Amino acid sequence: MAKLSFKSGSGTSFYDTVITCSYNQLAQAIGEPQHSDNTGEDKTNFDWKCELNDGRVFTIYDWKEYRPLKLDEIIEWHIGGNNHIVTEQALIELTALLAQ
Repeated sequence: MAKLSFKSGSGTSFYDTVITCSYNQLAQAIGEPQHSDNTGEDKTNFDWKCELNDGRVFTIYDWKEYRPLKLDEIIEWHIGGNNHIVTEQALIELTALLAQ
């Protein structure tokens, strides 16, 4: 199952894969983000670096909300990876974690 990672997220990109949920739901499912600055002053407020069961890295982040997010607010979170296969597998694993 997807988990937080200390591996580099360098080289990950957005391949049109998103997950819709709140910050609190994500934090409960996978843990606190490695980057958190909920001011709305940057392109992202929250960033997670994660990995799949097989070790492939993916990222989760809000994108260009440009405002502080309410922690229970439902938004679309971008999932970044090295290819579309990684981001789709991340979506599957994240959806399963959120359902628990």
